[in-house]
Amino acid sequence: MKRVFVLFHSYENDDGYDEEKMIGVYSSEEKAKETIEKLKNVEGFCDYPVDCFGIDEYEIDKDHWVGGFCKVYY
Repeated sequence: MKRVFVLFHSYENDDGYDEEKMIGVYSSEEKAKETIEKLKNVEGFCDYPVDCFGIDEYEIDKDHWVGGFCKVYY
């Protein structure tokens, strides 16, 4: 079973909306964590706590959204 690790950075902006950036997709959790170490002191990222970074693990060739279509209205 092959897996990938998706690194993202998310926070709530001053207007109360969630901001999320996908940083990259990695072959191991360790590689994603190494990228966090590289970015946590970079301009912009350093303005937020390190726990704004997150890593999600996904199995390849598997449907991960099976609940149907939805819309979010603000």
